[in-house]
Amino acid sequence: MKKILIVYHSQSGNTAQLARAVLKGASADAEVSLLPAMEAGVADLQACDAVIFGSPENFGYLSGGLKDFLDRTFYPLEPYQLNIPYGCFISAGNDGSGAVRQLERIAKGYPLRKVADPVIVKGQVSEGGLNLCEELGATFAAALAMGIF
Repeated sequence: MKKILIVYHSQSGNTAQLARAVLKGASADAEVSLLPAMEAGVADLQACDAVIFGSPENFGYLSGGLKDFLDRTFYPLEPYQLNIPYGCFISAGNDGSGAVRQLERIAKGYPLRKVADPVIVKGQVSEGGLNLCEELGATFAAALAMGIF
């Protein structure tokens, strides 16, 4: 069974709710690890077949917690050229585009392969936003299981 790592940062709890929805969707077709960004590290990224990042939009960018994870893992993993698929979900107060753009620039350096459109949930977490995140997880896991990416 393929392994998916979900790394997220949440202060208010909104992004954590979205992360649990991604986990719910992905769990049927993959072995999934759900880790707060401050607890995840190099070994977690090396052990997975794909990664899904979750972040609140802070001042139009990624949260400091997720950025810290990326900062801590980038240089140690640079020699390995991971080249694994990734996706993301953003809990946004604005449009979320700055956070997505920042993540995409950083991911190219690992390199990671973007294989899904970002899920951006604006404002308070709603049933619709949770459904989108669950769908992201399910689609990601099913595609991995079928060898699509």
